[in-house]
Amino acid sequence: MAATAEKRDASDKRQAILDAALELFAERGFYGTAVPLVAERAGVGAGTLYRYFESKEALVNALYRSWKMALASSLLEGFPMDQPPRAMFGECYRRLCAFAVEHPRAFNFLELHHHAPYLDEESRACDLLVLGPIRTFAEQAQRGQALKELAPELLMAIVYGAVVGVVRAAEAKHLPMPLHEALRQAEPVVWEAIRR
Repeated sequence: MAATAEKRDASDKRQAILDAALELFAERGFYGTAVPLVAERAGVGAGTLYRYFESKEALVNALYRSWKMALASSLLEGFPMDQPPRAMFGECYRRLCAFAVEHPRAFNFLELHHHAPYLDEESRACDLLVLGPIRTFAEQAQRGQALKELAPELLMAIVYGAVVGVVRAAEAKHLPMPLHEALRQAEPVVWEAIRR
């Protein structure tokens, strides 16, 4: 029983470190976040943090992979692949927006760090888990004449950029409606931007 309590305690400390890191990396970015600050916010000593993560790079990569996999699950689990392109786009858009509304810090964190030079190969591979199926959808929709003949990566960037822009505008209190409503209203406009 003591071993189980130790495992739970270790798991709790690791999770506290990840939670603190998410807050700080989302607020301050990678370079503005010092390891002692993460340890302090997590309620652990810096030495304890280094027992779980050998460096700040290891910490940000672990956090990135965790949340990128959560996003992949939100987007892809049980996705209805047998729908027409418009319906599939709407479903993917709604799932992305639901993730942004449900996990705003994680969404901001992923946006801030997804092109970062300190991400390792394993973290970059997680990107492919999300982007690969969406790229395949875009290519299929283009073959069916539903989407503009632009690079699939550009189409994805347009959609993702629109969602990020709405989320940021809502956070800055620049929108006259709640975030979920702004995202809902933006959906047909985003579709118009990429449809053929």
